[in-house]
Amino acid sequence: MDSPAIPAQQSHPRHAGGLVGFNAAPPSEAVALLLTCCHSARWAERVAAHRPYPTVDALLAAADEAGYDLSRADLDEALAAESSALPHPDAPPAARTALRAAHAAYESSFGHAFVISLDGVRPGERLDQVLAGIRSRLGNEAEEERVVAAEELRRLARARLAFRLAEGLTPRHSEL
Repeated sequence: MDSPAIPAQQSHPRHAGGLVGFNAAPPSEAVALLLTCCHSARWAERVAAHRPYPTVDALLAAADEAGYDLSRADLDEALAAESSALPHPDAPPAARTALRAAHAAYESSFGHAFVISLDGVRPGERLDQVLAGIRSRLGNEAEEERVVAAEELRRLARARLAFRLAEGLTPRHSEL
């Protein structure tokens, strides 16, 4: 009797080419790709060093683990490279003004761009989600917000990495 395939190996079959390319890439190219997902050199080097990954799920789990282990300096490095998301060009002017003001207040309070993972949020709800997130997180103490920002950054890095693999990496890294 044939044994069933392991579910994790089947979970993202469309990523297989991207994973194969990522696993085969020279270390410097793998790190460069990872830095587009999270701009912490230590995080990128750690994830790249553990290649090859047997599945995309294993790679994403390793990225998560490395994200949980970011030091204060690593987190500062990664957050410094983030920028505030702009609203869709079709957003009403009042919404763009509100978002700019909210981002400015957040950056003034915490010294870095507001980060939030919108993975799974429908496009029409993203602006509201960002504004609500900024408003609620502005009330956080600095250390509490570092914890929240680190978690959002980890989720962003995971989503960005999954996207890069799904799109066949990036044009700059298409040779991977």
